[in-house]
Amino acid sequence: MSKLVAIVGRPNVGKSTLFNRLTQTRSAIVDPTAGTTRDRQYGKVDWCGQEFSIVDTGGWVVNSDDIFEEEINKQVHVAIEEADVIMFVVDASNGVTDLDDHVAQILRRSKKPVILVANKTDVGDSRFNVAEFYSLGLGDPIDISAANGSGTGDLLDMIVKDLPENDSEDEHEASIPRFAIVGRPNAGKSSIINAFVGEDRHIVTDIAGTTRDSIYHRYNKFGFDFYLVDTAGIRKKQKVNEDIEYYSVIRSIRAIENSDVCILLIDATRGIEAQDANIFSLIQRNKKGLVVCVNKWDIAADKSLEAQKRFEAAIRDRFAPFTDFPVIFGSALTKQRIYKVIETAVEVYKNRTRIIPTSQLNSYMLEVVAMTPPPSNKGKFVKIKYVTMLKDSVIPTFVFFCNLPQWVKEPYRRFLENKIRDHWDFHGTPISIFMREK
Repeated sequence: MSKLVAIVGRPNVGKSTLFNRLTQTRSAIVDPTAGTTRDRQYGKVDWCGQEFSIVDTGGWVVNSDDIFEEEINKQVHVAIEEADVIMFVVDASNGVTDLDDHVAQILRRSKKPVILVANKTDVGDSRFNVAEFYSLGLGDPIDISAANGSGTGDLLDMIVKDLPENDSEDEHEASIPRFAIVGRPNAGKSSIINAFVGEDRHIVTDIAGTTRDSIYHRYNKFGFDFYLVDTAGIRKKQKVNEDIEYYSVIRSIRAIENSDVCILLIDATRGIEAQDANIFSLIQRNKKGLVVCVNKWDIAADKSLEAQKRFEAAIRDRFAPFTDFPVIFGSALTKQRIYKVIETAVEVYKNRTRIIPTSQLNSYMLEVVAMTPPPSNKGKFVKIKYVTMLKDSVIPTFVFFCNLPQWVKEPYRRFLENKIRDHWDFHGTPISIFMREK
């Protein structure tokens, strides 16, 4: 990504608060618990007509009890390598610490523009401690408060001044498809994204809840161009017992709402559970495209073709009545059929945006209706006279014009949907059917 700014520093100096302030969102989780942020979290900032990307990182720690220490530090290094400008955030209320010195040494070696940001200057007399940070050898510190926004305008002016010249970034970025990877905790969501992009971009452990934020990654390879979104695992409400995990689940739900296609990961070693069905219902309620990926198939107890057919039949039976979606068996670890998942998600997105000409639609569907008309009700007969497809709808939407729309019940709507799916390819995407009076 061009024009990228990285926020780095030790834990609990206010990096995520600053990220949320500059992006004018609440994308990054903010909590007093040290080590809340683990993966890199990307966002967009628009200041004085200039747009740039910003990345929040986990707090740099050494010799701590945090089992994620090594992975978090690796992610910080990657962010520093990617960035054009680095914001080094320090805590003015605490002054200079050994960890600040450690990070400063790394940044001096990076040879990249570094802006030293002294945060929390609104706390007591902490603004008098700002001069201490000259000892880090990174130039003049700029004092701000990420919590209330004071000083952030001057900070943004400095960032924009240090950014590289404008290059022609994709203007169609807003229209780029978004594919959300969703599922229960430990289904392999971060592993499959690492396999997709070919690098250890997301921290992967056996501990449920490792991923907390919803992480966006631009995938621009092999003729494809879309965003992949890694999400936190969604558990049952009664099992969510941390504030941080609650926020993570909310962000996962929002990621589903903002996506075009959801790739639902099911753990082959655990089978289909009630929570998989709940996540599927969430996808359905938000009318998103769907690709089901059965992950960890390489370590399934029975990998025979018959077992695969039984598993697929069980999935479709559990998710009925919507069964027109692809099911792919693969493994993020061995990369078995994972690129098929990408190809299929792209096909589902194309199906989601497919438009059927009105002439073709009427030619086929009016014949279907003539062969199998809606059931009569109290001696009244429904006559469907015309059908069209809405062109600006989020999902494929068909409007049937008839004399008595109120008498057309759900079973007949489902019959019409099945006939449409039989004739045109809407595999993986929901369809809406409306009856209107002509």
